[in-house]
Amino acid sequence: EHYNSSHTGRKSMMHHLEESIRPYIDLIDTLRSVGIHKDLALPTIVVIGDQSSGKSSVLEALSGVALPRGNGIVTRCPLELRLKKVPGVNWKAVLTYDKKADESVNSSNFAAQNELAGKGVGIRDELITLEVMSPDVCDLTLIDLPGIARVPVEGQPEDIGKQIKRLIMKYIKKHETINLVVVPCNTDIATTEALKMAQEVDPEGIRTVAILTKPDLIDKGTEKTVLAIVHNKVIPLRKGYIMVKCRGQQQINDDIPLEEAAQMERDFFQNHDYFRCLLKEDNATIKSLAVKLTQDLVDHIEKSLPQLQEQIKKQLWSVKKALKDCEDGPPEDLEGAKEFLIKTLNGFNEEIKSLSSGEPMTEKNMFAQLRAEFKKWNDYLNSTKTSCDENYRGMELPGFMNYRMFQKILQDHVAKLKDPAMNLLNAIKGTITHICDKINNIQLTQLEKAEQRISEQFKMENRIYTQDPIFLKILSEITNETFSEKELPVFDKQCKYSQMLEAYYEDATYLIVFFQIVVQRMADQLPLMITFYMLQETAQLLTIDTMKLLEKPDVHELLSEDSDVSKRRKDLRARLNRLTSATKSISRLSA
Repeated sequence: EHYNSSHTGRKSMMHHLEESIRPYIDLIDTLRSVGIHKDLALPTIVVIGDQSSGKSSVLEALSGVALPRGNGIVTRCPLELRLKKVPGVNWKAVLTYDKKADESVNSSNFAAQNELAGKGVGIRDELITLEVMSPDVCDLTLIDLPGIARVPVEGQPEDIGKQIKRLIMKYIKKHETINLVVVPCNTDIATTEALKMAQEVDPEGIRTVAILTKPDLIDKGTEKTVLAIVHNKVIPLRKGYIMVKCRGQQQINDDIPLEEAAQMERDFFQNHDYFRCLLKEDNATIKSLAVKLTQDLVDHIEKSLPQLQEQIKKQLWSVKKALKDCEDGPPEDLEGAKEFLIKTLNGFNEEIKSLSSGEPMTEKNMFAQLRAEFKKWNDYLNSTKTSCDENYRGMELPGFMNYRMFQKILQDHVAKLKDPAMNLLNAIKGTITHICDKINNIQLTQLEKAEQRISEQFKMENRIYTQDPIFLKILSEITNETFSEKELPVFDKQCKYSQMLEAYYEDATYLIVFFQIVVQRMADQLPLMITFYMLQETAQLLTIDTMKLLEKPDVHELLSEDSDVSKRRKDLRARLNRLTSATKSISRLSA
């Protein structure tokens, strides 16, 4: 009578759980399906155990799925087992891996593991998902990990044990994980590797549940010791222990159905002298385990949800900011790519035009950077004027009235300016080349033109020439006297200033005048030539060349970008989609 009452109570509790827990488990399944586990840890139950601990038998009993069996490592990839209680439908299972789905579970599980981990005995981190829908299963999601191997068998790498432990540790160390440790009753629980690993990451046993398997294989006389373990008196675990008895190898060979095996399990505990008490305590059988795990998982999800929402919110903000900094890449469709190319080229040409013209004046503006070099040139020219003035002002030059001597002195001074002028050009070239490494061919052509034009300018400066008003203006400024063009007699056929120069103190004042005129011309002309050839004409030629790109057939090749940038943008967009989907899923649960 007590048993019937207890059974009825459990049945009522299960019905209540079915109505309340499915949304929470569905939420986590959905989040994992969209890949949110790649960004942050999700509340999860992870199943670990040594090889041959009975782990597969437990999962088989919970799911009704005949999982792969054999010697050595059978589970070689993490297996996500999604159990969904669906009344009124036939049992159905779908295996999903690497975006593929198959309903032939056992053979497909092997095929999936072979495809992901390679044929043989290697292991991989990629997740295989097995979704089971049936009226006879509980609502629960578990992740089964490879059994811990101590000694490598034939074909296994020497470090197979380390590989498996690394994979297990990756899951169980997360605080969001409930660690479900499977331990055979007929072993020393304190020495099992799986429980040791769980204790390492959860020393207080707050998020660890232990399942004791194979109770029919314990030695007589050790029953009380095993009961002490289940009653949390040996290695205390906050979530406790549950004992189960699954199908043995002989029952599997005899094709005993899981339903019949479940009844045989109940009969075993009811008839056991020591373990029958565990039935009353709900610490025995697969059904009790299913109820406990489901409730533990839902409680864990509810507690984790606020923190999960906050983490998603922070990551969403971070990803949006990173995407904004990353800028948009080229569209993948041809029409969009063409439109993007035209827009990009137009923007580039407008930017080049703006940079070469000096507007707007900013720190990044190329013209603004060149002004500093032009100022140095102007300062240098002014220093040569001062030097000439100091060297010749008031100095009598016997016989200087000879035009050729006058010309020779002036030419010597002008010639000294050529090297600094070329240095200016090279300094400008260095600045522009640093900014525009990609247009060197155009720059080299324009550099040759600029060099030729500057050389021509110096050749022209070998002739003594200036406009009368300019000469008179500067002469007046130097002598503080007023002169007019009528006072300018003809020197000879080469120079009209001879008599005036002869009459004016026979000193070097006129030399200073001419040199100032030359300096002023150089101060204006060289920056003008350099900016014209190295900037403005370069910009025009560059515009013509870039527009020719539109004639090329392969637009996508033109728009190819750095693979790291493209991959980063793709990853960020994928994360944005995952996090956005996660936000919507959580909002629907809260609604």
